Amino acid sequence: MRHFSILVLLAVGGCSPSKLAYGQVKSAMIDAGLSEANSACMAERMTDRLTLSQLQKLKQLKGDKRNLADYAVAVRRVGDAEAIKVAATSAALCASGLAGEKR
Repeated sequence: MRHFSILVLLAVGGCSPSKLAYGQVKSAMIDAGLSEANSACMAERMTDRLTLSQLQKLKQLKGDKRNLADYAVAVRRVGDAEAIKVAATSAALCASGLAGEKR
């Protein structure tokens, strides 16, 4: 029944499953030490581009306060080339202000 409810929610809301994970990803990034603005920007980009499985791996990253460059380096530990690429490009675009999500 639970799976049916999720499917109905997705169909009605027109959201992808990864979009539903946005809040959790953003919170995990804040917990990892990123600022609110950078966490929001990166979570928006990453939930659009990564699978739920990839996002779950990234949620495991915890640690001391980090800047965007440190976070991108930490993502390498997950060993997922696509996740590394998305995190690195998201960090660069969000830090520079070029990401549409940060405007």
